[in-house]
Amino acid sequence: MKLIAAATILSLVAVGSGVGPAQAAGCLKGAAVGGVAGHMAGHHGVLGAAAGCAIGHHEANKNTADQARNGNDNNGGTPTTR
Repeated sequence: MKLIAAATILSLVAVGSGVGPAQAAGCLKGAAVGGVAGHMAGHHGVLGAAAGCAIGHHEANKNTADQARNGNDNNGGTPTTR
């Protein structure tokens, strides 16, 4: 439990110390989910958080690219019909 708290604090410090929101897109949500899943799967919360961050960041980039490709700028709202 102390390890998860330390990893959480460390990630918050890293995010708060100059990393912009565009670079961290999807990472925090993925890290939270991955950390919990890793902890439940055998006390590997830090490994799960790292993997979750990478996957979350990848998915956020993929969604941004899809929105740019489709010309859709609404961020998660109701889809526009053309």
